[in-house]
Amino acid sequence: MWKKRIALLENGEDAALKEWVDGQKKKQKEADELRRRAEANDEPIPAEANFVPEAQPEFPPIADQLATARVELVAARKRLFKPIFGCEMYVAPRRLDQMEKEKDGRRYHLIVLAKNETGYHNLVKLVSKSWTDGFYVRPRTDRFELEAHSEGLIVCSACIAGEVPRKILSGDLEGAEEAVQWYKRVFGDNYYLELQRHEVKDPNQRANRETFPLQQRANAQLIELARKYDVKLVCTNDCHFVEQEDAEAHDRLICLSTNRDLDDPKRMLYSKQEWFKTRAEMNEVFADVPEALANTCDICDQVEFYSIDHAPIMPNFAIPEEFGTEEGYRKKYTDEDLFEEFTRDENGNVVLSREDAEQKVKKLGGCDKLYRLKLEADYLAELTYIGAAKLYGDPLPEHVRERINFELHVMKTMGFPGYFLIVQDYINAARHELNVSVGPGRGSAAGSAVAYCLGITKIDPIEYDLLFERFLNPDRISLPDIDVDFDDDGRGKVLSWVTQKYGEEKVAHIITYGTMATKLAIKDVARVEKLPLDKMIGNSFSSLFSNMDAKWLHVYERATLYGETLEIMDYSPEIDTNLKIICFPTFPGHCGCILFNADQMKSISEENHLVRLAAVALKSNPTI
Repeated sequence: MWKKRIALLENGEDAALKEWVDGQKKKQKEADELRRRAEANDEPIPAEANFVPEAQPEFPPIADQLATARVELVAARKRLFKPIFGCEMYVAPRRLDQMEKEKDGRRYHLIVLAKNETGYHNLVKLVSKSWTDGFYVRPRTDRFELEAHSEGLIVCSACIAGEVPRKILSGDLEGAEEAVQWYKRVFGDNYYLELQRHEVKDPNQRANRETFPLQQRANAQLIELARKYDVKLVCTNDCHFVEQEDAEAHDRLICLSTNRDLDDPKRMLYSKQEWFKTRAEMNEVFADVPEALANTCDICDQVEFYSIDHAPIMPNFAIPEEFGTEEGYRKKYTDEDLFEEFTRDENGNVVLSREDAEQKVKKLGGCDKLYRLKLEADYLAELTYIGAAKLYGDPLPEHVRERINFELHVMKTMGFPGYFLIVQDYINAARHELNVSVGPGRGSAAGSAVAYCLGITKIDPIEYDLLFERFLNPDRISLPDIDVDFDDDGRGKVLSWVTQKYGEEKVAHIITYGTMATKLAIKDVARVEKLPLDKMIGNSFSSLFSNMDAKWLHVYERATLYGETLEIMDYSPEIDTNLKIICFPTFPGHCGCILFNADQMKSISEENHLVRLAAVALKSNPTI
């Protein structure tokens, strides 16, 4: 809002006047709509429909408005939460395509943060390539890629598994200095050396006590290197869980992921200092290095406010040339022809002001994009009417034709004809070419007569009086959502068909992450703690957790609530601690969806951020 207002003022427009005029137009539009509905329903016209324009007030000079807007923008930004996109990456010791066990088995940690939108795109490129080209045990990048995509990035040397501290601890001080100099040359003032202190102060706590002495050894050299090469220090704390009391639940989760028992003397241990520490806690730990504390704010201040929002990217459907081409449509229609067609209703009536119409065309991608949308919409109408003739007879009943015309117009003017062409294509291929069982259609898509005529659904929405507006509504812009069910054996055939048609490089799977179910969590925790399984997973105990509304009640409270008297009260502290793991994302689940597009998926993820998951991945192993 503030940026838009400032842009108007800088162009010499009176933003306050424009906002007032827009407000008057909105009120007039709402009043007209109330009047139209009342007249259509033969009802009395409400008082709110009699809108009387307000007298135009006096507004401050544009220069004063601009100064005020800039001050308010700064104040608003200070109140906002600032997200920082970043990734703890693995860096290969050589090139990312070199994968020899002896030379490339080790890898260095590196913190990479996006400072601005350019940095965000570079971060996505780095992470994407680390998975597609650099995966060797873990996804890896290398120095060459980091230098090629260094713009807009802030880099920190990471924990003691980073290149600089690891070389310090191995006695390779010359190598550590070389690494500092290289990162300083490439990233300049955007390179920071990290200090960490995971000291275990509770003598009775079973935790990793070897890490802290190593950190202290590395820290001493890091401080010297920072002074020698004019690199800024920053204090950090590994974060694997949120609250300090979550450490025990995290410890059990590590046992589950490594298949070890809790009392195994050789199992992996964390220092249990890896919670999201508060400012006060960090100030206490690093009180002797105030510049490292201050530089955490320095990093935050460097990160800009930017948006990663993007209009939906619709794939291009291959339309037979004998039907028409985009070039042919450019010769047949003018920009004004398409402008009017896309901004009027299905009957050709003007329903938008010129300003609103221009805004709508802009959201669709501009007049140039309308030619493609028009071609796709006409071909969609062709297929729809062919299907309608088979289902409703020829000639079509007038009410059916009106319904289809309305739906097609909505799909066209919302920019979705290509979407429906692709969906009907792979569904019909599944039914008629691949002999795959396809469901009749679920959800709001069953309310579309066009979907029914195309074979996407098998339910007649006109016969059952189903509402199309629940599926697509111009007044509530949202992407279409069509739930399609394929049989288990045929699903792979459909995926193969889509991949072959659109190309392997243009198809991507998106997975989901699952969390542990309550009973499974109880069973697994009982196993690693060697608690009696028969009592832990018995019907009497499990009944305590059948009511998920009381999910976070302690075991004793549950027993009291449900009138249970159980022997497992002896284990309630362990159970209460470890039930927290049911909210951890613990394993990759089934494929959430399939993305395919006319452009290469790699290009889409880099330039249009359709696939954003890589940019916010914090660890390659989500269980740890």
